[in-house]
Amino acid sequence: MADRFAGKIVWITGASSGIGEALAQAFSQEGTHIILSGRRTEALERVAAGINGDSLVLPFETTDYDILPAKVEEARNWKGRVDILVNNAGISQRSLALDTHPDVHHKIINVDLLAPIWLTQLLLPHMIEAGGGHIVGISSVAGRVGVPLRTAYCAAKHGLIGYMDALRAETEKLHNVHVTNILPGSIRTNVSRNALTKDGESRGKSDAVIDNGMEPAECARQILGAVFDQVPELIIAEGPEMMIAKLRQSDPEQCFAMTSAMGAQIAEKYEAGEDD
Repeated sequence: MADRFAGKIVWITGASSGIGEALAQAFSQEGTHIILSGRRTEALERVAAGINGDSLVLPFETTDYDILPAKVEEARNWKGRVDILVNNAGISQRSLALDTHPDVHHKIINVDLLAPIWLTQLLLPHMIEAGGGHIVGISSVAGRVGVPLRTAYCAAKHGLIGYMDALRAETEKLHNVHVTNILPGSIRTNVSRNALTKDGESRGKSDAVIDNGMEPAECARQILGAVFDQVPELIIAEGPEMMIAKLRQSDPEQCFAMTSAMGAQIAEKYEAGEDD
């Protein structure tokens, strides 16, 4: 299976750590050429030094929309095309809606929804011109289920799924551009440590459920399988997270009852300062 993606050019945003870094490592083992993007040049260079094959370190802030056209051109010009775009960059949240400053909602929706939409929009015509490609949206179980302390995050991740689903409907048959939504549950990354609090500060501590979550390498392995098989959507979760994500589709009323009960408990703990 090591040649599934041989020769493909893969562009990964949020590539400096977590799922993005694990994807860079997994794709590099399949004979691909990798474009690594994120905000931290040093971290991207560290990832580049640890993967097989050649790579392009292409740092930028995903919400700096003025520079995105030039970054897309730079990515395309490196090898003449981009075959797979993985929209992975994002930021989470840990705060009650009641307390959360509007700027937090604005920032999270900007980073997690508008930025990947705009990057995709800019690259899409070039993929079509090249005869096709594959776009991957890293959403979340929170993109299917309303999760307490994550109102802005849920809004953005639900929105990303909607955009990607509509894009797939427009491009899959007509232009050979495939779209895969990935809905991870708890993956052992810094997502909760870097999450924004009610005032927009980084939370600075992790969740037990994240610390005990799936290894990023296993998550990446499943993502590569979904991309290769051109799966429209894949939930990558275990236990209660997988159950509730599926329940949202099969029995919404039971799902809502469960999340309401869970939300009441979590909100009480959060207000008491026990939010981990």
